[in-house]
Amino acid sequence: MGSRMVGRTVIITGGASGIGLGIAKGLAAEGANVVIADLDLKSAETAAEAITKSGGHAIAAHVDVTKRLSVVAGIELAVKTFGKLDCYFNNAGFNKPMKFLDVTEENFNTIMSVNALAVFVGTQEAAKQFIRQGSGGKVVNTASIAGRTGFSSFAPYSASKAAVISMTQATARALAEHKITVNAFSPGVVATPLWTQLDKDLEAIGEGDSGFDSMAGGILVGRAAEPEDIVPTALYLASSDSDYVTGQTMAIDGGMILV
Repeated sequence: MGSRMVGRTVIITGGASGIGLGIAKGLAAEGANVVIADLDLKSAETAAEAITKSGGHAIAAHVDVTKRLSVVAGIELAVKTFGKLDCYFNNAGFNKPMKFLDVTEENFNTIMSVNALAVFVGTQEAAKQFIRQGSGGKVVNTASIAGRTGFSSFAPYSASKAAVISMTQATARALAEHKITVNAFSPGVVATPLWTQLDKDLEAIGEGDSGFDSMAGGILVGRAAEPEDIVPTALYLASSDSDYVTGQTMAIDGGMILV
């Protein structure tokens, strides 16, 4: 195990699977106290138990990121258990592809609520805790290549992730005086349960040819990412190594989107 995160407490929303779980394992291996905050408490508990058995420090928290009081409760549990909060990952998110002309207000609003509004609320509540502590802190947001370039069947998702990038910049400006940094990373095609479901959803709307394999074919490094590929950047943004970095969105996409 490493030591770059020893003594640091980290909350990761959507931490029970996919990218979030990869980050939880990676940071725990570096000594972090990890709070796996997820809507699926059973999966979060299973993940926390696995980390603990491996010698790490982790607990599960049932958190609905669309409800402010639930977010607050997750932060309170982290502080009660580990004494403080040092980093908050706004990672929870989802997508439900629909052809553009078929997108409903419900589809749009639900995606924006989970992927964008929840990032705003999570950042607010984490910042309030950091300010109470008086020692600064870090917020790390999960953006996406879809926030850099729009995809026709992912219009609400693309809009939500563009919002994450803009909020990362705005909140970095707003919170700098409190010694709080806010950054994001922008994954491309990552082999996760989310993408498995996306392929099924795209097939259902007759766009199976634009799924995982098709998009992975455009990656310059020649393969899709695994959650483990995200960990080094997440670790950098959560650790003291990035103290002089704020308001940035770092691409981890194998060269899919060049801007």
